[in-house]
Amino acid sequence: MFIGVDEAGRGPVIGPLVVCAFAAVNRQYLLDIGVKDSKDLSVKKREEIFEIIKEMPHKVIICSPEEIDDHYNLNVLETELFARALKSMPEGKIMLDACDVNATRFANNVNKLSGKSCEAEHKADSNYPEVGAASIIAKVMRDRLIQELSKEVGFDLGSGYPSDPKTQKAVKILTEGEAPHPCLRWSWKTVENAWGGNVPPRPSSSQQTLF
Repeated sequence: MFIGVDEAGRGPVIGPLVVCAFAAVNRQYLLDIGVKDSKDLSVKKREEIFEIIKEMPHKVIICSPEEIDDHYNLNVLETELFARALKSMPEGKIMLDACDVNATRFANNVNKLSGKSCEAEHKADSNYPEVGAASIIAKVMRDRLIQELSKEVGFDLGSGYPSDPKTQKAVKILTEGEAPHPCLRWSWKTVENAWGGNVPPRPSSSQQTLF
């Protein structure tokens, strides 16, 4: 069994961070259906592959903006999220897409928290199909959550990344109330700038897990 773990949504100012651990029995099958780094696939192709691989063993962790804001360090938080995703996975050879400039340190930290032996590499989502599969599930799940949020607020939030013009417009609207909207990451500088000063403290975090 080959286990891959990856995330989607580290950098956005809007919406959750999604982590996925994926278990593969047959790497070649994943390659045959076109699995690769989610960033290298069209939206249509990602969705097509997602519908196939979602039936295979995986675990998704959805980390809310509240939990992100409550944590003192994003790198440490991602270590914890990767470990959470791995805890219910079957035994196998584990490869992580490194979320730290030091891939070995990242693997060691996840190992300590999960109790599982891990390896980590940068660009693992391009080099290992099981990590690519994890990246696809995480990306599709996050994109769908952003689409749901757009429907809830009544306008297009864009990708959620600060460089996206649609997101920039959305952040301005979402900071016009008595407090920033809950879908925003209040600790991000982008929100502080849009708010026009120190952002007030937000309610306690909530974190949910999807299987």
